[in-house]
Amino acid sequence: MQNTRRMVLLALLIAIASVLHVVESWLPLPLPVPGIKLGFANIVSLIVIRMFGWRDAIYVAIVRVFLAALFGGIFLGPAFAMSMSGAIGSTVAMALVYHYWHPEFSLVGISIIGALAHNVVQIAVAALLVSSVNLLWYLPYLILFALPTGLATGITTIYFIAKVPNR
Repeated sequence: MQNTRRMVLLALLIAIASVLHVVESWLPLPLPVPGIKLGFANIVSLIVIRMFGWRDAIYVAIVRVFLAALFGGIFLGPAFAMSMSGAIGSTVAMALVYHYWHPEFSLVGISIIGALAHNVVQIAVAALLVSSVNLLWYLPYLILFALPTGLATGITTIYFIAKVPNR
């Protein structure tokens, strides 16, 4: 019974993360830097890291990106490669920091590290895809926006975890 409950919860979290991922891609952000995202789906990744562990979090991130790519029509394209690499990179970074330094780093700090990792990995993959290191000049702008978005994602995660009933 416990395994069935876990699978149902993970399926629901995958669905929520997929919807957040797709809806976020629809939101026009009035920013001078293109490609900035708010990172709503990372809320779910951080919740899964805390509730279930890193393996399930990576599983949720991978399935979420696959589903969102199918819904968004970017499956197996360059945007898919960048999205998948960013999701895996940020989830691994958050899981490592949570596992080794959780008392020292709050969920907000872990979320900011995840946002930074997402941007670094994503811009590295973009530079590989276009075979040009010139894209790396874009990284400081992405890092600048990763701080407030990671902060908002971390605060939202803390809010939702506080609302989840104890097992």
